[in-house]
Amino acid sequence: MSSNGDSRWDLSVDDRNGQRMLVVEVKTKRNASPEWAARFRYNILAHGTFPQAPYFLMVFPDRFYLWTDANDQLEQEPDYIIDPRPILQPYFEQAGVSDKQISGQSLELIVASWLGKIIHASQPFEDTDISQQWLMESGLYDAITGGKFEDTAAA
Repeated sequence: MSSNGDSRWDLSVDDRNGQRMLVVEVKTKRNASPEWAARFRYNILAHGTFPQAPYFLMVFPDRFYLWTDANDQLEQEPDYIIDPRPILQPYFEQAGVSDKQISGQSLELIVASWLGKIIHASQPFEDTDISQQWLMESGLYDAITGGKFEDTAAA
């Protein structure tokens, strides 16, 4: 149980069996270095107030950082550094915003839409362009396909 809702990830995804697989933290900061992201992640996880998961994705408008086996080492740099522009650009265009003017809430909704497509994918991601190859390599795609968002809406 979280105390008054402050110990929540922006998004989290459970696998088909209801096990938490992915936690996502969304920030509008730009040009965040891998070191900055690693420190930020460390500060969150070191306090132990957030539920953990094997995959930890930190989302910025201009960069994604993914940790795999995220529970093992608090102080490690990200396993994957991803250019999210090919992934996010269609959503930005649809929303009529640029990555430079996106609000945190809008970015969170866009990331939720993108993850939703993966969760509900009916066939393997064979048509995946190279920009999302890391999803397959990291095992994240298999971990969350067929799963569901953890319900974090406040009652």
